[in-house]
Amino acid sequence: MSAVQLPAPVVSVKPVRLDAPGRGEDLPVRVSAPAAGQGLPVIVFSHGFSSSLDGYGPLADYWAAHGFVVVQPTHLDSRTRALPPEDPRTPNIWRLRVEDLRHVIDQLDTVEAALPGLSGRVDRNRIAVAGHSWGAQSASMLLGARVVEADGGVGEDLTDSRVSAGVLFALTGIGGADLSPFAAENFPFMSPDFAGLKAPALFVAGDQDDSMLSVRGPDWFTDAYRLSPGEKSLLTLFGAEHSLGGITGYGVKETTDESPERVALQQRLTTAYLRSALIPSDDSWAGIEDSPLGRVESHE
Repeated sequence: MSAVQLPAPVVSVKPVRLDAPGRGEDLPVRVSAPAAGQGLPVIVFSHGFSSSLDGYGPLADYWAAHGFVVVQPTHLDSRTRALPPEDPRTPNIWRLRVEDLRHVIDQLDTVEAALPGLSGRVDRNRIAVAGHSWGAQSASMLLGARVVEADGGVGEDLTDSRVSAGVLFALTGIGGADLSPFAAENFPFMSPDFAGLKAPALFVAGDQDDSMLSVRGPDWFTDAYRLSPGEKSLLTLFGAEHSLGGITGYGVKETTDESPERVALQQRLTTAYLRSALIPSDDSWAGIEDSPLGRVESHE
């Protein structure tokens, strides 16, 4: 296993405003990176429902301190935007979320230039996406997941060939009869097809994540691991609910299962996974073993 990398000082800037045609307004993002280092891989992170570029500090800060450029857009569903239900963009937010992630990748020149000292240090050939909950669904579509339309047909392929791998936290499962009546009525896009999710991905699920969106239990959040054909791994966290111990932020009220130890495990394991997925010479993931806090399984 490769040597443990000590955390580096992190620099961050926000909001960086990116052009976003068709969105109705610019896309604000937060950019974080280590203060030193070359050939830095990129992680584009999609937040969960109602969060923002200020969320998920436990992940973003850790990744940046361990050698990644982390870019966090604020999607239109953020509570900081308070987009009214009657806004014509509201029914299409799920698709605009995916486009937000693509806008970031399209404008890495702007991202680099916005953070002093970052220009020329980013490796554009090593890009990963990550996300939590709705953000995991958004990120998964750049990896090959698609939405099943109302007529049963599979929707547009939004895969982005520039993305090499992903980490998907609490990714919702298949739709149809598995959705609760509330989810079926309010989230018609929540019917994924994972047959095209072929890019390498690490899925993270809590074994106590019992969602109001599904009539099934916590195993619903493992559907993508079971049904996707790509090179994949699953981290099942024991005792974890939807916030997975507190990855959504420092001290946030929505964390119902606070566990610094569980968060620390995810920090270490996701960093090892992303380093090995994006840097061919890195073997961090090969040395991963099960923990009393969770179980790792893989399929190639």
